[in-house]
Amino acid sequence: MVRLDVITTRGGDGGQTSLGDGTRVAKDSLRIEAIGVVDELNAAIGLLRLHCAAEAEADAMLARIQNDLFDLGADLCVPGDGSEAPGERPRLRVADSQCARLEAELAAMNEGLPPLRSFILPGGTPAAAHAHLVRTLARRAERVVVALAAAEAVNPVAVRYLNRLSDHAFVLSRVLNQGGDILWVPGGAR
Repeated sequence: MVRLDVITTRGGDGGQTSLGDGTRVAKDSLRIEAIGVVDELNAAIGLLRLHCAAEAEADAMLARIQNDLFDLGADLCVPGDGSEAPGERPRLRVADSQCARLEAELAAMNEGLPPLRSFILPGGTPAAAHAHLVRTLARRAERVVVALAAAEAVNPVAVRYLNRLSDHAFVLSRVLNQGGDILWVPGGAR
């Protein structure tokens, strides 16, 4: 269980912070960047939820995703690929079941939507516009975690989860636009 009695520790005043295993790293390290982008993504989902309060099903999905993103942050803050050695304390890692849940929700939302005949411009309702922001932040988080995975051990499910989440946010934006997708017209602004 997490218990935070003191928020200001001054431990990071020198430009370093502690990971979940106690390792000290620079605050501009790729791992801290990945954790920060996931946190930023979670904050954007909080804003999206403000526009989905009347949409109980969408809000419930987003609440689960916010919790998943805290799991992802916990996963990223402890170096390793999720295969702890025998006898080592098991760590909280993002699981395939969380990806499967996103896929199932995505398929259910997409079922009632018409096929796309063009790319979609971000916008429409306030909720859909915020869902597009979530989509782009999920893609950025995915890029940073992929870069981290190229340099250090990372749970491979983390990358899959972020990939599914960006797709989920895209389909959710279409649902929230209630059939009023704003279609891209190639060369239409000339």
